[in-house]
Amino acid sequence: MNRTDIKISDQVLELQDCVDFVSDDGCGGITTFVGTVRNDTSGKEVKQLDFSTYKPMALKEMQKIADKALEQFEIHKIAIHHAEGMLQIGDIPVIIAASAKHRKAAFLACEFAIDTLKETVPIWKKEYFTDGEVWVNAHP
Repeated sequence: MNRTDIKISDQVLELQDCVDFVSDDGCGGITTFVGTVRNDTSGKEVKQLDFSTYKPMALKEMQKIADKALEQFEIHKIAIHHAEGMLQIGDIPVIIAASAKHRKAAFLACEFAIDTLKETVPIWKKEYFTDGEVWVNAHP
């Protein structure tokens, strides 16, 4: 049985896809994290974001995160999906879902996954403002 669903896509990410993957009758809870593109950063108006990846390495690192979450927390399944390309305000760049017998494990796994993803996965974000643009959160 496949317990992880890892994806990087230039198509719209769907929360239901992640929930459907992690759903299981033996689990008492599913937690999700849905990142959204907000309209400001440090008081500057954001127009859009552009996510770039080194896809082979990013997928490998995302799989490592999922595997570690399965090992470290008592979860049943985990899905980690990330968008690439240009996103507008309100769009979804990242979805993480985890299922477990008990809610605490699922919550902890989601938190671990998003925190680790932001620190280690080679995904770069360029913010476009009304008065310029900047690359942020550079990863290794």
